[in-house]
Amino acid sequence: MARPSIHSSGVAAQRENPLANTFKPLNLILAAVLALFAPLSLQAKEPSEATSTLPVEELRVFAEVFSRIKKDYVEPVEDRELLRDAIRGMLSGLDPHSAYLDEEEFNELRVGTSGEFGGLGIEVGMEDGFIKVIAPIDDTPAQRAGVEAGDLIIRIDDQAVKGLSLDEAVKLMRGKPGTEVELQILREGREAPFKVTLERAIIKTVSVKSRMLEPGYAYIRLSQFQSRSTDDLLKAVEDMQQDSKDQLKGLILDLRNNPGGVLQAAVGVADAFLESGAIVYTEGRVDDSQLNFEASPDDVLQGAPLVVLVNGGSASASEIVAGALQDHRRAVIMGQPTFGKGSVQSIVPVNEKTAIKLTTARYFTPNGRSIQAEGIVPDIILQNLTVAKAEGEQATLKEAQLVDHLDNNSNGSEPKTPMKNNKPKRPEKLDKADEKLPLAQRDYALSEALNLLKGLAILSDREGT
Repeated sequence: MARPSIHSSGVAAQRENPLANTFKPLNLILAAVLALFAPLSLQAKEPSEATSTLPVEELRVFAEVFSRIKKDYVEPVEDRELLRDAIRGMLSGLDPHSAYLDEEEFNELRVGTSGEFGGLGIEVGMEDGFIKVIAPIDDTPAQRAGVEAGDLIIRIDDQAVKGLSLDEAVKLMRGKPGTEVELQILREGREAPFKVTLERAIIKTVSVKSRMLEPGYAYIRLSQFQSRSTDDLLKAVEDMQQDSKDQLKGLILDLRNNPGGVLQAAVGVADAFLESGAIVYTEGRVDDSQLNFEASPDDVLQGAPLVVLVNGGSASASEIVAGALQDHRRAVIMGQPTFGKGSVQSIVPVNEKTAIKLTTARYFTPNGRSIQAEGIVPDIILQNLTVAKAEGEQATLKEAQLVDHLDNNSNGSEPKTPMKNNKPKRPEKLDKADEKLPLAQRDYALSEALNLLKGLAILSDREGT
């Protein structure tokens, strides 16, 4: 069926343009672009209104720039390449997450989600023309090399990142497993950029890891949201319940540096701890972007206290979970403000080989808070600190060390003893394995979360008696 015509080619021909006769196909290009607007424009009641909706002058500028590049650029450029780059620019100008996917990129999106490609294991975005690390993924080359959330990648091998698109930068970082890539990184708090050499690997991540921190106190680390994350989390909780003989007093859910993932997995994880109410909803301009997710009955912890750890690397699906649990007052959110990616991207095929990734909606927490550019502010904010052991143990004096102190007057009381020499010990060298260090030294935030969880468990027990 023919499209309605508004004589677009005539509009282009009316202007006296010396380049128009040189490049006759440009009139056809302009006509085709204008024709795309025709169905929308003809919805207006008055002709003047229809004309005003067409960005005719801007389209003329586009045609003239296209002509000038074709005529004067130092090297010949294919029409197809110019138009593809124009589409890329149009989408990248919308927001950091909208993009044009050529045949190779579209195929990677469809096939590469299995993780079967050589990479570094980092979730990245664009900021001021540089690549910003949203979060390193657990057990990947980037995480093992010490890459941190918030790092800015300014060079990849010998290639400056400034001027590259996000997709181009990602291509440079990907490659054959076993090959090396050098990143030059700018980090807040360090005066000069530094270099890190990483060896590419097949990125296969286990999204759920769990262990008991202490008897009755469980810990689950969720590194990203995959299709099986909900099932794996439920299985982990069930196993720890059995190990503690159904005496689980509380759980810490660690979402730090979790860049997000599958929306349904985030909904499932939040639902595991909620008995009713909204989890998340989305709003956009088209009907398909209006979604609302509700919790089903049953709390896997049966009301036991829950603490959720987040930081600046917690994004998207992580923020959905944290926001839902916070709004329902089901968990105490602890750590640092999250990343603030509260938008939904849809993959819209253009043809069999290419597509566009387009932001189509925003996420909202149950209380109507938009996550976008705001993130989730924790209930308890923790500074990014490390704890070191004191240089020496300070001598302390106790009653039992006083000469002629009173006995406890109970069976097995110790005899009177003179005060011992409490000379400070020499500091121990911290050369033991990390797991042998106190939790506060290994992970300050986790240690604080455990202390809070214990307090909540004590209060919960008192309320139940």
